[in-house]
Amino acid sequence: MKKVTKQLLLVLPILAIAAAIWWFFAPANPHNPDALWQLVSQRCVVGMEQQQNPAPCTKVDEQRGYVTLKDRHGPLQYLLLPVAKITGTESPALLAANAPKFFALSWDERHLMAEKYGRPIADSAISIAINSAYGRTQNQMHIHISCLRTDIRSELDKLAPQLHEKWQSYSLDGSDYQIRSLSDSDLHAESAFKRIARELNVEQDDMGKYGLALTTLPDNRLALLALRASWFGLEKASPELLQDHSCAILDPAP
Repeated sequence: MKKVTKQLLLVLPILAIAAAIWWFFAPANPHNPDALWQLVSQRCVVGMEQQQNPAPCTKVDEQRGYVTLKDRHGPLQYLLLPVAKITGTESPALLAANAPKFFALSWDERHLMAEKYGRPIADSAISIAINSAYGRTQNQMHIHISCLRTDIRSELDKLAPQLHEKWQSYSLDGSDYQIRSLSDSDLHAESAFKRIARELNVEQDDMGKYGLALTTLPDNRLALLALRASWFGLEKASPELLQDHSCAILDPAP
């Protein structure tokens, strides 16, 4: 009996570690992980090229390398996706010299929300986010353009006086974010992915561990947030969780 107990004590930690590793690397859902890529490549781009019709996308801009798409979740959520096959934050293409500034492009497309809503939306209610390779469900890069959660808005407003152009660690929604402020010109001057790699000293092989988010601060500065996935799946780095796709922050909500 004692021998069996000792064997169990040896095996249980191994099983626990194996289970944690599986959970960390397992896909978030069983659905087709290539659905977005198939939609972009086989329908939106083809439709635009052949019939000048981007549907079901709202826009196809091959010159600048992206499409926009109304997401099925939430009344106002949109996605920005590359025209090229780029899986996510781990892709070397995002650090290439000629890579489009997808984060800046996503912020520029936030007007889609107001057009759908039928009235102006303050920038303070809007956020953009991309999940890490471990926190996403699709294998085509997509940036969420959606509303910010009201509680996160309040937390960032409180933090704003302490934020500056150097990265600082803060806890938001139970996750350890790196946050820095930047101007609109900063956002458009350098790709957010290149900025993360350069300023946080992230190697190419580790870029897939990062998720990013962006919103405004009360003084009209922008806040760039970076979240790193952790070992054993304790943190999958999904900054999309800072968003509220129901848009309760709006009055009245859509």
